[in-house]
Amino acid sequence: MNELFEPVITGSAFEWRRAVVALLLAFGLGQVIAAVYMATFRGLSYARTTVHGMAMGSIITCMLMLAVGANVAAGVGVAGGLSAVRFRTTMRDPRDIIFVFAALGVGMASGLQAYGAAIAGTLIFGGGAVLLHVTGYGARRQPDGLLRFVAPPEQGVEEAIARILRAHCRTFSLVTLREAAQGTLMEHAYQISVLTPELRTPLVTSLQALPGMRDVALMLQEPTLDL
Repeated sequence: MNELFEPVITGSAFEWRRAVVALLLAFGLGQVIAAVYMATFRGLSYARTTVHGMAMGSIITCMLMLAVGANVAAGVGVAGGLSAVRFRTTMRDPRDIIFVFAALGVGMASGLQAYGAAIAGTLIFGGGAVLLHVTGYGARRQPDGLLRFVAPPEQGVEEAIARILRAHCRTFSLVTLREAAQGTLMEHAYQISVLTPELRTPLVTSLQALPGMRDVALMLQEPTLDL
């Protein structure tokens, strides 16, 4: 039994200490990146497994870099082994991919004992992500939603619809207008931006109160939400 475990037992204390420090640092910095991701995430398709993947992925990459070291043959073998793995999880948000890649990069830097690069990279990456989130960098004003309804093709109803839209919306533009019920009704679709979020309900209520109005629906479409 001693001969079986001799390669493990005879490892130098420095080697063990170096591996433990690198792995713990990779895990800690991976959690920092995951925490920044959680704090700056906007959307509905949040996945707890993605956060776990960031924290644990840094350990895996660190372990691989420690195992490879300066051995070129070992590096080629690890690359070949990874190429045989098929990752079928798809990420629709490029931001998720960047955070996962950052966690893997932290693991690589920790595995190569480039502790300064790992710590500084994590701090700058996390600070940059928070700054972009707080400042709303890259955001553009988009319509709040799509307003759809069916109304009778009467001049008085059309004028009433226009008055209600002007009273409740900052901007509105007609997207589609087509006949329904063999020409007795007209189906409208508008892209709108309401003056304030509190006016969404009064807008729908006012339209529903018009004579002959049917199927009034306001579908909100936040551009930052990935359903």
